[in-house]
Amino acid sequence: MKKQVRKRLFCKFVAKFNKCLSKAYNIRTQTSFRGAFPGLRSMPKAPRPRRLDALAEILIIMEKRFDFLVIGSGIAGMSFALKVAKKGKVALVCKTTLEEANTYFAQGGVSSVTNLKVDTFEKHIEDTMIAGDFLSDRAAVEKVVREAPSQIEELVRWGVDFDKKENGEYDLHREGGHSEFRILHHKDNTGAEIQESLIKAVKSHPSITVFENHFAIEILTQHHLGQVVTRQTPDIECYGAYILDQTTGRIDTFLSKVTLMATGGVGAVYQTTTNPIVATGDGIAMVYRAKGTVKDMEFIQFHPTALYHPGDRPSFLITEAMRGYGGILRTLDGKEFMHKYDPRLSLAPRDIVARAIDNEMKTRGDDHVYLDVTHKDPEETKKHFPNIYAKCLSLGIDITKDYIPVAPAAHYLCGGILVDLDGRSSINRLYAVGECSCTGLHGGNRLASNSLIEAVVYADAAAKHSMSILDTLNYQENIPAWNDEGVTSNEEMVLINQSVKEVGQIMSSYVGIVRSNLRLQRAWVRLDIIYEETESLFQRSVVSREICELRNMVNTGYLIMRQAMERKESRGLHYSIDYPAKKKEPVVAE
Repeated sequence: MKKQVRKRLFCKFVAKFNKCLSKAYNIRTQTSFRGAFPGLRSMPKAPRPRRLDALAEILIIMEKRFDFLVIGSGIAGMSFALKVAKKGKVALVCKTTLEEANTYFAQGGVSSVTNLKVDTFEKHIEDTMIAGDFLSDRAAVEKVVREAPSQIEELVRWGVDFDKKENGEYDLHREGGHSEFRILHHKDNTGAEIQESLIKAVKSHPSITVFENHFAIEILTQHHLGQVVTRQTPDIECYGAYILDQTTGRIDTFLSKVTLMATGGVGAVYQTTTNPIVATGDGIAMVYRAKGTVKDMEFIQFHPTALYHPGDRPSFLITEAMRGYGGILRTLDGKEFMHKYDPRLSLAPRDIVARAIDNEMKTRGDDHVYLDVTHKDPEETKKHFPNIYAKCLSLGIDITKDYIPVAPAAHYLCGGILVDLDGRSSINRLYAVGECSCTGLHGGNRLASNSLIEAVVYADAAAKHSMSILDTLNYQENIPAWNDEGVTSNEEMVLINQSVKEVGQIMSSYVGIVRSNLRLQRAWVRLDIIYEETESLFQRSVVSREICELRNMVNTGYLIMRQAMERKESRGLHYSIDYPAKKKEPVVAE
């Protein structure tokens, strides 16, 4: 008798569950930029929720609940996680391991006014505004500069060991665009030092659960409840994300009260980059597909001095600090050239130096230039730049005796998901911090070493605001499970790999350091073809990290190209041979 009762109750549960799923998700998927890009063809149908007719299948589809969902594991994501963990349970999701993030590869350091004998907040603010071509949001600049010292103290409490002089004062560097020595560093691997310290703190915290090798596919909004969501829809809300477990291939539903996007940059969209290959613009693409606002994507910073060694991906970074140390840029015949472009010579801001190198290379037909530190004390060079010295020596280059071959490479995105002073995006309950965000600090160009401090300052702001509203938020019920009905395993990896290569070639050739209307139009046409092919493949294939990354790269490439087309001027990092004059209005993607 008891068995029959349990069986009837189970059948009722399954029937009700299936009914709710069918009702909640009879909609189309948010996979397209078609509304934003006129001329693109019709949007593909969304996958429907699969019916569940056995208890085992119900249990396989996992729903995880956390107070805070953090997507990304660099300095922005981990510092936020550590701050909010005192308030609730935190899920920290990273698509590879905790170590593989842009933060880890940051060599230069962290900018902060610490030596008040010679430096001031006003100097740092002015340097930042000048570097940003006066497109920076002054409120954001003042926030970061004035709050930087307290965040430096917190990094030290978490275990970061910045280099000091024998007298106990910080050993400060000076980098391009800075009027004073204000760069805190740990030898020439500051990012790795910060990342490793934060990883130790995160792993030891009982309220933080780390999900390595998990890939965020889409964020959850009212769209997934059957509502029509457009860019004009007021009060869009984020309820979590669909997350792919790369080990099992299962797609779980992560529900959260607060979601933080901290997915880093977009360097992998280009052929040559100093970013790790995981920097495929995932967070930006997800938020834009969810109808969030993205801004200033045209401002891509190319680091002027990546080590020139064909075949390396990512390219090894020769830090800005080496030019601050006294490094001199030379053509292949040994002649200096920066005097032709800027009175600050090799200490000019990165956009000026990158364009100067690019022009010298194209004019002379060379594929790189040289950075020379042979005139500096050899032991001092080895002391300050041990990793660069070791890397170059492994390639047969002794930087104390030989010139270093360098060339520009995609390095940093100044735009991204638009956020306010609290790190809030245009989507409620969704925050964005770090390189994937657009705080307004960088404007048209990032001042060297301002990015790491921006990440911790805004992580702090986002943590404080999200914790203040957490008790007013609830989990969203009735979110359907991911549906893979009708899809097949993709055995054509060659298609994905070839498309990834083509995206890199298109972006580097047509949307690189120097642009033109014709180049951008050509990028549009070619990206459109790849977009159509990718969306078709995505709709009929079992979801994988590879197809999702390609999809995000294409989406991100579109945003960079489109906002570059809309800016009818040369400003900051965006340089077009068709628009030499300056205007003041920033471009916003609505």
